[in-house]
Amino acid sequence: MKHSKRYNGAAEKVDRSTAHSMEAAIAKVLEAATAKFDESIELSVRLGVDPRKADQMVRGTVSLPHGTGKTIRVLVLTKGEKEKEAQEAGADYVGGDDLVAKIQGGWLDFDAVIATPDIMSQVGKLGRILGPRGLMPNPKVGTVTFDVGQAVKDIKAGKIDFRVDKYGIVHAAIGKKSFKPKQLVDNVRVFMDAINRLRPSTAKGVYLKSISLSSTMGPGVRIDKSTVNEEA
Repeated sequence: MKHSKRYNGAAEKVDRSTAHSMEAAIAKVLEAATAKFDESIELSVRLGVDPRKADQMVRGTVSLPHGTGKTIRVLVLTKGEKEKEAQEAGADYVGGDDLVAKIQGGWLDFDAVIATPDIMSQVGKLGRILGPRGLMPNPKVGTVTFDVGQAVKDIKAGKIDFRVDKYGIVHAAIGKKSFKPKQLVDNVRVFMDAINRLRPSTAKGVYLKSISLSSTMGPGVRIDKSTVNEEA
């Protein structure tokens, strides 16, 4: 794979064989984030689980104390009085059958979807569209609920949904290049605490195999697992 001169210059400053403390890793990632836009800061955690086994699937939600820095466009699929509740809470798009039909037609200009249980028979038609994109409402992560107002506020405030992929890795955006280092440290601590609490009882051996941090256009920097465990 060919990289730009900017990337190669940043990569030369990072020793991939060395694991750093959380604070040092964040400092190096920010130093390497030299793109002209406000890059996202992304955390990747490789877990000692087998995602093919249902009892080792790691999935959950967490509210980051400083948010992700990204403006989340929230779509609420509901009807009746709940439409007004969703609008007052700050939802970007609110509707029922009309929006279901619009999504079936190819419209996907949103980042999160919340639905009330009474409309799930219609939302179910969108499984093949929303599922592969990680947008399908799910009661396990709080996106199928009658409390749409609180759900909208939580997502707007920085609540994120995460799940382990088929390679046993959890990826999550935990902030932006413009964040202060302390804000990124706080977000990483809260996220890793959530990961630790979700350790499956059936997972044997080392649970946290490796942790790395990177910016959208920058190289990855390894984090010393022992420092994360102590913090979390």
